Amino acid sequence: MKEGKAFLKSRMKWVGLVGLVLSAFSLFVHFLLARFTEDGFSEYQSSITIFSWRPIFETSELPRTSPLYRRLWGPVRQLESLHPDANPRGYYAGPGAQTNGYIFVRIQGGFHEIRSSICDAVAVARFLNATLVIPEIQQTTSKKGISSQFKSFAYLYNEDQFMAALAKDVNIVKTLPKSLKFARRNKEIPVFRVPYSASPYYYLHNVLPVLIKHSVVELVVSDGGCLQAILPPHLEEFQRLRCRVAYHALRFREDVQELATRILHRLRAPGRPFIAYDPGMTRDALAYHGCSELFQVGILLRAYGYPWDTIIYVSGGEVFGGQRTLIPLHGMFENVVDRTSLSTVWELSRIYGRETNLDENYPRAPPSAQGEMKFDSWKNAGPRPRPLPPPPARPKTYNIEGWWGWVAESDNEPESTVVELRTNAHKLLWEAIDYIISVEADVFIPGFDSDGKGHPNFASLVMGHRLYQSASSKTYRPDREEVVRLVEQIRSHIYHANHTWLTSIRRHLRSSLVNGLIEASNTSKSSSFLSHPVPECSCLGPDSGETASNASSPSAHLQVHAALGIVHRCPAWMDGEKGSSSKEKEKENEEDIDENDPSSSGLFFQHSGSHDVGGEDINLKEESQFEDQEEEGGD
Repeated sequence: MKEGKAFLKSRMKWVGLVGLVLSAFSLFVHFLLARFTEDGFSEYQSSITIFSWRPIFETSELPRTSPLYRRLWGPVRQLESLHPDANPRGYYAGPGAQTNGYIFVRIQGGFHEIRSSICDAVAVARFLNATLVIPEIQQTTSKKGISSQFKSFAYLYNEDQFMAALAKDVNIVKTLPKSLKFARRNKEIPVFRVPYSASPYYYLHNVLPVLIKHSVVELVVSDGGCLQAILPPHLEEFQRLRCRVAYHALRFREDVQELATRILHRLRAPGRPFIAYDPGMTRDALAYHGCSELFQVGILLRAYGYPWDTIIYVSGGEVFGGQRTLIPLHGMFENVVDRTSLSTVWELSRIYGRETNLDENYPRAPPSAQGEMKFDSWKNAGPRPRPLPPPPARPKTYNIEGWWGWVAESDNEPESTVVELRTNAHKLLWEAIDYIISVEADVFIPGFDSDGKGHPNFASLVMGHRLYQSASSKTYRPDREEVVRLVEQIRSHIYHANHTWLTSIRRHLRSSLVNGLIEASNTSKSSSFLSHPVPECSCLGPDSGETASNASSPSAHLQVHAALGIVHRCPAWMDGEKGSSSKEKEKENEEDIDENDPSSSGLFFQHSGSHDVGGEDINLKEESQFEDQEEEGGD
């Protein structure tokens, strides 16, 4: 009997052991599936809706053929005949086997400064007939806490794509030859700190002789560009080279590109168009512009006719003051999202690479002997009252979203901590995701379109990319001074805007689609070519004449083309890609909307919870009767 019980216990132990082994094996298999089948895992994540965003829609979806839909989301008619064309337009020799030497470039700055500087560096290498070494991004090089599995350039961009796309333009290598590497380590190669927006003659007279003599030069580039934006007419091919670099060669790292595409699909899953909005609310930009009334952008969009449930994707990196500054925007629009709303922490952390955990409790240096002596002498000094002890030393860490000079003893910021260096590197990847989504958005509107130094910023590069890739997509360029003036008019009764004010706002936003673009040719382009790559990288399609003949103002399109300086006709091989139906354009131009409808006044900030007044219904009715002067060729 005892032997039977012992045998039974023994069998139970073996069964339990086998169960434990199977459980461990199952966990191991699940781990492998999660690790190596990321695409399927991501699709599973999407299917169970694990993201924080839950879209809320109460207004009916507009038909794509309705006048209101065309005014809010449709293409800009005067720009429909513009198409991207960055190919050489004359004799253009490929790079020769023999060059004048190697150019090694170190780039300092944030996302938009890095992108602009890379394009300039390629143009300079072509101009000097030099071999370009893959540029080094200082933001991610030789910094503790950042994954070592990526090289500097490869942390953000695809090296192989970059080299292959520019094979017919310039010789590019990944590293310097061994002999020159050794010379660079010993600081034996000449270094130029290139001034911002240097002229071609600077390179001919200063850099080229040294390059020929030493076979290598190192260029240190900061502030977002090392070549002037507007080049002489005989160097126009270098402008198209910049376009080929920015819009074809510079592709983000494959896993960053994939995550951005996934987020874009999730953003479009509800089946509605969306607006991308870049606040540009950096501390430097606010110091430069002197105001921070972020809510004005929400007012503009609501006044123009976008309903409260419009999807708005907030892009860009640092937002001064954090998410609390976006509260007014959330109050006007229910579906305000960003990259964190449409992705998981796991997905974002994957693109950072294999990073080690950081210990933020860094050991502090012991006080010096001299300091201890001073403290002891203070304690033993004379009779009371004694002076107060000196304040404790300020910590080295600080709030990146604050102005250091306002809260510290000195305007000079301290050295960045390891945590801050890692965060700055991550910001490059965050902005890469936002950049892709902003370029592909149905509508884009900037907050601040220049940085604290007066140079174009993230939003400027997005607008330039959209102008090149799809010029007719809606990209608002409001005049901030005019917006401030209009908002001041109704500050005391902002929730009850009258018809006259609404008409002024709508006319200004509508005119900014074209007039703002023309104005940018005189302002933004002089600082950054990539913010306005027209006319050098654009061409006119054969349908431009038909569009002009069918419009009520036949000369409107031609005036826009003339103002932008676009005269080059698209090559014949592009004809098949741009067919347009003149009958549809005639039908659309026959639509006439009454601008003077009295229902324009009233509550245009009606929220979803307040339907008793019928604000949204009135707004939709009003919009369906509002004159779309853009379709008539302007104001």
